[in-house]
Amino acid sequence: MRRPVPLLVAAATLTALAVVPASSSAACPWVGSTASPTTKASQVLARMTLGEKVQLVSGASSSGPSAGVIKGVSRLCIPSLVLNDASAGIGNRQTGTTAYPDEIAQAATWDTSLQSSMGRALGMEAAAKGVNVVFGPGVNLARNPLNGRGFEYAGEDPVLAGKTAASLVSGIQSQHVIATVKHLALNDQETNRTTVSSDASERVAAELYLQPFEAAVKAGVGSAMCAYNRVSSTYACQDKSLLDGVLKGRLGFTGFVVSDFQATHSTAAANTGLDMEMPTARYFGAALTSAVQSGAVPVSRLNDMVKRVLTSMFRIGLVDHPPRAAVSNATTATSISVATRVAQQGAVLLRNSGMLPLASTVKKIAVIGDAASQDGAPRAAQGYGSAHVPQFGYSDHVSSPLAAITSRASRQGATVSYEDGSGTAKAVLAAATADVAIVFVNDVNNEGLDRPDLKPHSGGCSVSGGADCTYSSVDQDQLVSAVAAANRNTVVVMQSGGPVEMPWVNQVAGIVEDWLPGQVDGAALAPLLFGDVNFSGKLPVTFPKAESDGPLKTAAQYPGVKDSKGVPHATYSEGLLMGYRWYDAKAIAPLYPFGYGLSYTTFQYSRLRMVPGRTGVTVQVTLKNAGSRAGAEVVQVYVSAPTSAGEPPKALGGFVKLTLKPGESRTVSVPVDNRALSVWSTARHAWTPVKGCYVVRAGGGSRSLPLIGKLSRGGSVC
Repeated sequence: MRRPVPLLVAAATLTALAVVPASSSAACPWVGSTASPTTKASQVLARMTLGEKVQLVSGASSSGPSAGVIKGVSRLCIPSLVLNDASAGIGNRQTGTTAYPDEIAQAATWDTSLQSSMGRALGMEAAAKGVNVVFGPGVNLARNPLNGRGFEYAGEDPVLAGKTAASLVSGIQSQHVIATVKHLALNDQETNRTTVSSDASERVAAELYLQPFEAAVKAGVGSAMCAYNRVSSTYACQDKSLLDGVLKGRLGFTGFVVSDFQATHSTAAANTGLDMEMPTARYFGAALTSAVQSGAVPVSRLNDMVKRVLTSMFRIGLVDHPPRAAVSNATTATSISVATRVAQQGAVLLRNSGMLPLASTVKKIAVIGDAASQDGAPRAAQGYGSAHVPQFGYSDHVSSPLAAITSRASRQGATVSYEDGSGTAKAVLAAATADVAIVFVNDVNNEGLDRPDLKPHSGGCSVSGGADCTYSSVDQDQLVSAVAAANRNTVVVMQSGGPVEMPWVNQVAGIVEDWLPGQVDGAALAPLLFGDVNFSGKLPVTFPKAESDGPLKTAAQYPGVKDSKGVPHATYSEGLLMGYRWYDAKAIAPLYPFGYGLSYTTFQYSRLRMVPGRTGVTVQVTLKNAGSRAGAEVVQVYVSAPTSAGEPPKALGGFVKLTLKPGESRTVSVPVDNRALSVWSTARHAWTPVKGCYVVRAGGGSRSLPLIGKLSRGGSVC
């Protein structure tokens, strides 16, 4: 969501809207009741007037520091809904909240337990600020590496994105705050984002792009946000086949659908599955009242809209735990601890020729690059737009990498010099006289504007989002090459929201993908560089050697070609070959493959065993930490279907992350769902098992799979 027009209202108004005092059981018998959420929702619905029903599904412009408000019904003890962006912190005009690592970094942890903790932290801060509906998690897959909002999502694989989303949902909603999975659906570019039609086949949509939404639904998500774009020519927020047919029908979603901001196009959208308009009541409100009175929108449909809202409110505990008056500072020690663990476990060590961790013999360190300093407006803490914390300002609590490295270096008697990189000659001189040079390279990511290419572009943007980025004139690729030529012990810290080309990859001693780590930036990074904390992140997206290696080859695929009516259509002609599936199918070696990530220790895999069951197969492997340091590894299982299935060469089936002490071995069980052994049938409109021989591989990355086994399905013989 991006709010294009600021809405100014005093915070006191927000508090008055949000808080509903406790009421007697006679007036509101559903408060504290043990009846089911649907029963309680029906009880409230039976007492509501037409005006109150419409009010509960129509945005009110009195949003104060939040993104939007739905006014409650105080006489029935129904609190207002206070809605806020939240994929990486409680943003918008909120202050005193934590700027967490962006969701791409959260996904890179591959740690569902940590992701649940991340969700709980978001939910706790939301509740402390009087917010009871948050817009997150985002689950749109990284079909397009240029997507300006790629940093807000969980990568290119539906299993990883789905598990990440489910974990975040469970954590957020444990705090009596409704989570909102977004943006439904096929929303993977910012170019023409409010007009483009995303055209994917039924099978492609089901097997890839809809799976993470289904995972969120299974986790009990209370709300879903429909997207700006069209889906096969129809606007997503009034696409009946998508909202009613797929989401509420096949996926069994019982919550409410809220529009992205100003993504509602007509009052008739109520009849096609939209339940709530945001941020105002342009098409709902009075217009919806008139439509109900005239019969254009049936009363039964309005009742369903309201009941969906109420059911989510009761099920997630909003009525029994109404929003409280906002505190000035919602950040706690828990907030910072969670943010730090996410930033550290999500950081990916891409290259290490032995320079990392920085040894005690390193006495002179040259730090280079403007992102290292964070003077003034932070350069690389988060992506810009509605996900930025705060959206309409900068966090003034970003931990400077330069300061953190300097402090940590002093503990081993090392000194640190700094150059911002604006002068290559000065940077080279600093590097030449140092034991190690650490170059910070950052790339601007911004809602409303796709990346121009896969080169790193330093600079800054308006935090409100939009096509208003200012790029630095520094050629960061040239800077890295020049520094590396002066000092072979050069380490690059990449801060980006997605894949970046690295023409200097073989010139440097180490590369760290630090993503966009939020306000804990330097404090989280320095312990990794010095070895106080081990790396354990894995790539949630493929890093290609060159943008041209990827599957999007034509304008028809991206950004789309206009039809006779002027509607741009982005055709998903690559089909199922998205992300690593493309590189595998075309035998193209990426720069760094999906699932890849190094550690300061080494892991050995042995003894693969498969245990078939009713819901799928459990893959068991033995993992040993063969190094001298404790470390965490992500055991990844990939499945290759029989040729007759028409699937990509392999697909992620499941994963488990675990920590081992030096020398420790453990048997790991990785559940693989039957989906990995099925295909989507367009004839049956359902998942269909495929008979044949499946190859199952396990290891630490999509191209590092030392263990191989075979699994027979449907009576076939391998």
